[in-house]
Amino acid sequence: MFITDIQVSFCGEKPHICWRSLPSGINEVSVWDELPAGFKIFQSFVTVKNIHSKCPMRNVAKVRLYPTDEQKQALAKAFGSVRWVWNYCLELNNQVYKETGKGISGMQLKKQLPYLKKKEETAWLKETYSQCLQQSVLNLSRAFVNFFEGRAKFPRFKSRHGKQSIQYPQNVLVIDTDLSFPVIGKIKANIHRRFYRNIKTVTITKTKTDKYYASILFENEDAEPQISDGGAASPQDLGKAIGLDLGLTHFLITSEGSKYDNPRHFKKHEHNLKRKQQKLSRKQKGSNSRNKARSRVARAHEKISNARQDFLHKLSRAAVASSRGTRRVLG
Repeated sequence: MFITDIQVSFCGEKPHICWRSLPSGINEVSVWDELPAGFKIFQSFVTVKNIHSKCPMRNVAKVRLYPTDEQKQALAKAFGSVRWVWNYCLELNNQVYKETGKGISGMQLKKQLPYLKKKEETAWLKETYSQCLQQSVLNLSRAFVNFFEGRAKFPRFKSRHGKQSIQYPQNVLVIDTDLSFPVIGKIKANIHRRFYRNIKTVTITKTKTDKYYASILFENEDAEPQISDGGAASPQDLGKAIGLDLGLTHFLITSEGSKYDNPRHFKKHEHNLKRKQQKLSRKQKGSNSRNKARSRVARAHEKISNARQDFLHKLSRAAVASSRGTRRVLG
């Protein structure tokens, strides 16, 4: 069963959904309630003519970085410093909670940073941009809030193995084809779009395959659409509805009859991944050859992940392009 006709009406500030499940009648339910059994809202697109702007929209763009050898060494130190601060504050918080039954606030944890920099054994923290260390403490505080509110699991200790990240809350500039970071300097980047207005935060990540990326959060010149107080969404502003069914024989079947086969990316690369994992298992632990084999396995996993993401991006973009302003329902 597909929901083939959806209308949106606004009662005060709360939108409502109308759907036709039977030819004889129309059922009405709030968007905050559940749809009929077997259906979930996948993503909604509503176009309204009478809108006003309250705040600019924020977008995120991910660009590839190409640091030099010296910059890689500086980033490695920064990754290590931020990771150490996270683990130190997490251990301190756990210890205090066991002794007193109460945790430590983010502001109290931030006050520990100046004392740590003055100590001789942790004076190397001065080499890292101070706001990156502060942001690591704030992220840990937010992780605890998410845990106690039931949105995430308990924060875990970070390891030097695997993905590394560091966040710059401000003072990052886009200069031609480079990104300028405090302390580190300019890093060559693959800038593929224009960044409007102010850059809010930039997060540098290093993958297991030793690739560097920067996720840039910036303000867009377009204002965020808001429903005006006196405006109401008319059926002409909403467009049509398309039902999307995820199956086993086909990856996706639409209510219009289009079928998309499952590419089965893992099955295509399974033999290559198996062969590299077998070679990794035969290497001696701690040797350079094992590290090289581990990198080859990571590249194989990355290739599968990139293939999946590319397929999903192209499929979703084609669906939006073919029917813009559509409410899609997943059943």
